[in-house]
Amino acid sequence: MPLEPRTRQMIDVLEKILPRPGAASGPELRARMHELAVSAGGDKEPVHAVEDRTIPGPAGEIPVRIYRPSAATGLPVLVYFHGGGWVICDLETHDPTCRAISNGADCVVVSVDYRLAPEHKFPAAADDAYAATAWVAQHAQELGADASRVAIGGDSAGGNLTAAVALMARERAGPPLAFQVLIYPVLDLASESASRKENGEGYFLTTAGMTWYEEQYLRDDADRKNVLASPLLAGDLAGLPPALVVTAEYDPLRDEGEAYGRRLTEAGVPATVSRYDGMFHGFLAFAGALDGATRAQAEVFAALRTAFGT
Repeated sequence: MPLEPRTRQMIDVLEKILPRPGAASGPELRARMHELAVSAGGDKEPVHAVEDRTIPGPAGEIPVRIYRPSAATGLPVLVYFHGGGWVICDLETHDPTCRAISNGADCVVVSVDYRLAPEHKFPAAADDAYAATAWVAQHAQELGADASRVAIGGDSAGGNLTAAVALMARERAGPPLAFQVLIYPVLDLASESASRKENGEGYFLTTAGMTWYEEQYLRDDADRKNVLASPLLAGDLAGLPPALVVTAEYDPLRDEGEAYGRRLTEAGVPATVSRYDGMFHGFLAFAGALDGATRAQAEVFAALRTAFGT
């Protein structure tokens, strides 16, 4: 379906106010994104409790932000990895999304501030994401959470890390994962899908922008074929946790997300792929302003509740 006028206006505004990939260095773009997130904070959706702390990581402490929807104990928990091309974004940029998920899915959310490129190249982000997930499972009781109901999720580059962590957990015999949520994930850095060509300009995320992010993240071209960078290239997807894959019609990454969902199903993994027509990369953050975003958030909440048995 064609873009609605409101959606077109949203994309035009984002392209004006947000820093473009390659317009400055990674650290400079990151600082700008952080400033924008803080200045646009406004009235935050209330949750029962929010705690900033650090946890052990493979190369030092990893900052995390923990959201609790209530004082109840034994809650399920989602470990969340933010998007931003492995280069920009942080706990602040994704604070509204994590608050909404905590309330909407009635779960603890642990948002992970993993190491970013270009200072920290692949596989630093994936290593941190896995370490954080293992720590949450091991310390679930401390978090007031249930170790038998740990899920992982993320958007864009965070969806990539979600898929990578699921593969790592399978290969390393844990931790057991109840579910994975991949929101417009990037899953194949070794080839160019039709949607990367069709939607490469004019819809906020561009193909040129993705190329720049990939160049910041990867050490060399050989990394493109590493399954932790390109999970779609994994030879076997059997035994992975059930999944929800959210895609957008006008997203360069649409096809690889949908291909991954098909491959999960073919491997016997319960997987739902939901394409949101008329939407663009990053749309989930605009629930309340875009109908597609409101519906997508509701689907994420419902999928997590079902997976958690709540």
